[in-house]
Amino acid sequence: MRLKMDIPVKKNEEYIVNIIDNGFEGEGITKIDGFTIFVPNAIKGEEVKILIVKVLTSHAYAKLIEIIKKSENRIEPDCATYKRCGGCNLRHLSYDATLDLKQNIVQNLVKKNLKSCVNVNKTWGMGNPYNYRNKLQYPVGKDKNGNIIVGVFANRTHEIIKTNECLIQNKKANEIAKFIVQLAKKYDISVYDENNQQGLLRHIVIKTGIRTNEIMVILVINGDSLSYQENFLNELKNKYNEIESIVLNINKNNTNVILGHKNINLLGDGYIKDILGDYYFRISPLSFYQVNPVQAEALYNIAIEGLNITKQDVVFDLYCGIGTISIFASKYAKKVYGVEIVEQAIKDAKWNSEFNKIENTEFIAGDTEKVIDDLINNKKIIPNIVIVDPPRKGLDRNTINNIIKIHPKKIAYISCNPATLVRDLAYLEDMYKIEMIQPVDMFPWTSHSEVISVLKLK
Repeated sequence: MRLKMDIPVKKNEEYIVNIIDNGFEGEGITKIDGFTIFVPNAIKGEEVKILIVKVLTSHAYAKLIEIIKKSENRIEPDCATYKRCGGCNLRHLSYDATLDLKQNIVQNLVKKNLKSCVNVNKTWGMGNPYNYRNKLQYPVGKDKNGNIIVGVFANRTHEIIKTNECLIQNKKANEIAKFIVQLAKKYDISVYDENNQQGLLRHIVIKTGIRTNEIMVILVINGDSLSYQENFLNELKNKYNEIESIVLNINKNNTNVILGHKNINLLGDGYIKDILGDYYFRISPLSFYQVNPVQAEALYNIAIEGLNITKQDVVFDLYCGIGTISIFASKYAKKVYGVEIVEQAIKDAKWNSEFNKIENTEFIAGDTEKVIDDLINNKKIIPNIVIVDPPRKGLDRNTINNIIKIHPKKIAYISCNPATLVRDLAYLEDMYKIEMIQPVDMFPWTSHSEVISVLKLK
């Protein structure tokens, strides 16, 4: 461990450095006398002037003050709130450079953590990486002058930045959110104040069916009803006839979680539909659906192709959500079992299967570990193929051990967190050959990516 007296940099001092690499969140990395410093917004290959803002025993953080030698990959950010928002942390890079960065992030993790020598494929990019999000989530608050505003939280704070236009949000959703603010002003609807937990309107969430153009508006409130509800709804629906569903979501808890558990349908059936591949999918307020359906379609097709499923195969789809990849796989498989802990998602998955006239799927609500145990040990159902799409924390050891115990011939691991993906692949690589690691740019202009790995039993 480095002694404090050995640290070669001091807080609030300036240094001129060369950026030698980029880290997991796209931040620049430099070293002074072997001591690592992280510099947000700096690009590998640049010479820059930095100001040290925080010093720890093992590393430091710095602010970029001046670019002395600029990278050929640097572009001028095209967003007015880019520097404060922190949502798209790579808007200073050309789009192709962001794809290379994401590939390198995954490749570095593979080199450090796996015994197998696996070349990570080039990141699968988008043809048009703008306005791709089908889910808008804006907090509602007040500016310093007491005006109602919506937008995004400033990076690492709960201060709302007023957002007139967001280049990754659906344009129509952005427009509707601004109109809701006008209605809140018109009908004098109070907005939530985190400090005293008073006020009614907390968040505006808008889900869009990109291919059906159906829109769901979710108003998250700190109460049980909306004042001037009928007038509010009429104005909203008359202005935007694409709105199929308006839902009041009740969230009275002092929490960072946006949606509460109780929904009240004010208009429609409480869901909208979208099309992914050849199939319709039902989207509910609380169910998970990939925020970038264009890339989700590519993701699922790459996974299905890599698995080479046949009519002899039984497939387990763990953490199946509303059944998207189960339904994609059903066309090729003998039988698909989807498992998901969120009951509403399983209801949607069953509806999706019935609506698409699919008869070889079965969806089970419950804890993945317990359901697998029951399917394998009690019902004696052994899959040839396993698909997993776990949350950011990855797979628990029991699930990995269960998979190893039944040794399916192929596994597709879909992950939103390359670090936990690679950690879990390390447990599987003795028994499985890692045939493919393919990053997909699900979240353009951010440092996040979705990664698919296909494994084959040795």
